[in-house]
This record gives sequence, structure tokens and C-alpha cells, in this order.
Amino acid sequence: MSGKKGSWFLLKRLFQFIKPYRAYFILALSGVLLLSFLSPLRPFLIGKTVDHFIIKQQNTTALGKSLLGILGLLVIETLIIWLSSYYSNLMAQSIIRDIRNKVFRKILHFKTTYFDQTPVGALVTRIVSDVEAISEVFSAGLMEIFGDMLSLFAILAFMFATDWKLSLLTLVPIPILIFATRLFARAMKKSFQMERTQVSKLNTFVQEHLMGMGLIQLFGREKPSFEEFTEINKKHRDAHISAVWANSIFFPVVELLSSLSIAFLLVWGALLVEGKTQTQIEMLYGNIISFTLWINQLYRPIRQLADKFNILQRGTVRAERIFDILDDDENLEVDKGEQTDFVNGDIAFKNVSFSYISDAMLFSDFNLCVEKGKTTAFVGATGSGKTTIINLIGRFYEINGGEISIAGIDIRKFSRDVLSRSIGFVLQDVYLFSDTIHNNITLGNPEISREQVRKAAKMVGADGFIMEVPGNYDHIIGERGGVLSVGQRQLVSFVRAMVYDPQILILDEATSSVDSESETMIQNAISELTKNRTSIIIAHRLSTVQQADKIIVLDHGKIAEEGTHKVLIENGGVYQTLFEKQFNITPNEAI
Repeated sequence: MSGKKGSWFLLKRLFQFIKPYRAYFILALSGVLLLSFLSPLRPFLIGKTVDHFIIKQQNTTALGKSLLGILGLLVIETLIIWLSSYYSNLMAQSIIRDIRNKVFRKILHFKTTYFDQTPVGALVTRIVSDVEAISEVFSAGLMEIFGDMLSLFAILAFMFATDWKLSLLTLVPIPILIFATRLFARAMKKSFQMERTQVSKLNTFVQEHLMGMGLIQLFGREKPSFEEFTEINKKHRDAHISAVWANSIFFPVVELLSSLSIAFLLVWGALLVEGKTQTQIEMLYGNIISFTLWINQLYRPIRQLADKFNILQRGTVRAERIFDILDDDENLEVDKGEQTDFVNGDIAFKNVSFSYISDAMLFSDFNLCVEKGKTTAFVGATGSGKTTIINLIGRFYEINGGEISIAGIDIRKFSRDVLSRSIGFVLQDVYLFSDTIHNNITLGNPEISREQVRKAAKMVGADGFIMEVPGNYDHIIGERGGVLSVGQRQLVSFVRAMVYDPQILILDEATSSVDSESETMIQNAISELTKNRTSIIIAHRLSTVQQADKIIVLDHGKIAEEGTHKVLIENGGVYQTLFEKQFNITPNEAI
């Protein structure tokens, strides 16, 4: 990456999330600083102990103290490692909690069109997997890279202070290692980008096909679905294998170069021993032991640095996707409404134009009036614009031109919160959460009591079946309300709308999935609910709209005719034709 989306730019943005957790950062960093000095100090002390107390075999008391000092140093290192690891992970988990909250809050305010175009699986990947990968930047990546770098400098300082010639000799393989590390980093960056893409595709496929499993089984598409999954899964595997392949080459190279440094050390020792007295040879033992330990310590952080840089690269690749969401203001639903009090009144469409696709207008100079306190029904063929009308009233989509007003006030002047509280929806596609029936009705609103819920349920006729299930209103209904029938789910959604007592009620095919008995109960409840309330009904079942104050027939985004059921039947137009086809009766029978 380069430019605005470069790795360092992304890391800099990630580091800004550390600010609220400076205390954790300072504690973890202090541990890293101490460890970078204490770790190379141990081989130095071991070497001195060998030289002064073991080879010479003098002063047993001093030897014991030296060994106890080395043991104490190990205990201190262990405690510091625990302290540093705990606070770096505490910081990391706190940061990803903040990032995940920020991302989800942003997504909650995106326009409906964003969700029309973005697969659910891709969003799940970003909120869960991508954010989780970022956590490693702060726990296993950032802090440990800093610690490893300090350790390298400390080890080199001890080595050169002890014997600079020997240090240079043992560092001969390092340039080869640096070159190999650069090649490795490039290969891993490419593999992480492939991995990111394939993980998103796999999650999207699994999410969609699990949600549509009933449809797949209904049409016998299990085999083609499995074959498609197998292909996606193969690409997912291949993306990970490319990273495994790079690791399988790099780490043996590191081990080889580490062994090569030790070989240089042993060759140096052998050459240096030649022609020396026993006393002079014994003086070399401590240095050889110290340098052997230092070489192991030196290559371990270098090897780990490659791992940590991989974590950083994976984190920055995932961070780019996260920041794409956080920086996406184009799809953000900006609430510019200043009207904080809802004023009920007629709903008017004035010269409204709208299109889902830029070159295909659904409405053009569309005019309509839904009278306050009246029930207005919309009928028409699929694609005529019925559902679009209620989507525009709820501001799920913004119009291209014209104005939609309530009581003469442009709905864009109402805040989104005011509109959502004042307009109630009952949709054909009912969505229920894996929660209790009560919480699915109240949506977790503590202001709605159980008494209010039961009263609304009794009006709709849902109280009967709810009281028969185990736990009654506290019964967990499973994902998407799977333990309830389609009709029961529809009744629950109707209760949900009623308990919120909206001033405008919108029913979109609200009775399409219920049986005749349930429909009768709902119609009775609707009669009570729609009193002194502006109601809009979208229906294919014409039996549900016959009592409406006004029926509007839509045809390709235009009003074909409007009036009461009786007037429209008498006019002998589109509505009469629809009615005759649906009920297979004559005009006289319809009246």
C-alpha cells in the first residue's frame, strides 16, 4: 500500500485509539523496556559465573549467590512478562471493543441502499474477523515488535562490549537474513490480501445459504450449492497455503543462519585455542557460553519480528477495510431534521420523482394525498410502486425531486428519531430475533410493560397461542422466530406495532401469511387501532381493503384510479378487473 492508504498511515490512525488507555500502554511498555535489558543481562551473568566461580572452582559461597541472583533474575523476568502481556492484551481488547462499537454505530446509520448493495456476510466479516485481527496489532504485534527491537539493540550492546571482533564474526549471516525478511514480508502481504478477500467471500456464501437453506432444499439445489461451496472453500484454502508456503521457506532459513553464526563462533574458538595454555583456554569458556546464548536470543527476536510484521500487515490490511466503513460518509444517513415534535396531518406527495436505478424512474411528478385519520389502501400489480410509497414516507430512501410532507411540514425537517417513533410498520417479511416473545414485541424498550403487551396481544388474538407455549411471553423463539408458524410470527409483529401506539400505521401485506380466522381477528383489531389514526394498507388480498376510506390503484408508478371499494367496482376499471380475477365473481356480485 502507498499514499493515503499506506501501512504507516493506517497504523498511525490505529495508534490514535490508544489515547484513552495510556495507563495500560505505559505499564506494558515499561515491562518491555525492562525485559529488553534483563534478557541479555542473564547470558552475561552466566558467562561471568562460569569464568570466575565454576572454571576456577573458588569461593563456593560467591557461586551460590551468583546462581541465586540468576534465578532471581529469571523470576523477575517472568513477573514482568506477565505484567506486560496482561496490560498489552487488556489495552488491545479495550481498543477493539471501541473500534467495534464505532463501526457498528456507523453501520446503524447507513442508508438502506448500502444494505441493498452489501452482502451481510461481508459486514459480519468486517465487524467480527477484521476487528479481531486488528487486536493482534496491539497485543502480539505492536508491543512485542517494540520489545524485540529493543532486545536486539541490548543484545548487540552486550556482545560488542564483551568482544567486538567476535560480535562482527557472528553477525556475518545477518545481511542475508535481512534480505530474506524483506522478500518474506512482500510475499506475506500479498497472501494476506488474498486471504482477506477469500474470507469475506466464504462468510458471505455461508451466511446467505444458511439463511436460504429452506429454499435450497425445496428446489433440490443441495448438490450445486455444495459444489459452489467446495470451489470457494478451495480458494480460501489456497489463500492460506500461500502464507504457509512463505513461512515454510523463511523459518528454516532463519534456523540455518542461526546455526551458521554458532558455527562461526565454534570455528573462532577452535582457532583461538590453538597454541594457548590451559589457563588461557579456560578464560574463553565464559565468552563462548555467553555468545552462544546471545546468538539464540538474537535470532529469536529476528524470527519473531517476521511473525510480528506479519501480524502488523494482516492488521493493516484488515484496518483498511474497517476505515473504509468509518470514512464512508457518502452512504451515511445524515439527520438534518430540526423538527423535534411530530405534527400529525395529511401526508402529501408533491411532484415527487424517485428511482432505485438512476436511468429508470419509478415516480415522475407524482402527486398524492393521504388524509389524516383515514385509512388509505394501495393496490396494484407487483412493481407498481406500492411498497416504494411507504419506504419514502419512512425515509428509508430519499426522493430525487419534489416534496413529501406531513401536516405541511417536509418530512426531511423531522428528525429520524421522531419519524421512527411516530410511524409504525407491520411488514410482510417478519424479522424476529432469537429472544423472548416479550422482547421481540417491545424490542427491549423498558417503558413498555407486560400489561401493555398482553392487552395488545389480546386485541390481535395472539395472547392465546403465546400463553400455550412454555414460558409464555418469556419463551425463547429461536433465530428468526423459527419455533413459531408463519402466521404466529405475523401476529407477533402486529402486536409489536400496536404497543408502540404510532400516530401513523403502515401495514404492508400484514395479513398475507395468516389464516382466515386470524385475519378476521386482525381486521377487528385494525378497526380499533385505526380510529383517529392515519393508516396506510398495502395489500394483494383485496378482501383486506374493502373497508378502507380510500383505495388507490397504482400502475407503473402512476395513480390509475382511486375511490371507495363500491365506487371503484361501479366504475368498471382496473380495480374491478383485479377483483373479478381474484374472487372469480361478476361485478354485481362484487358490489
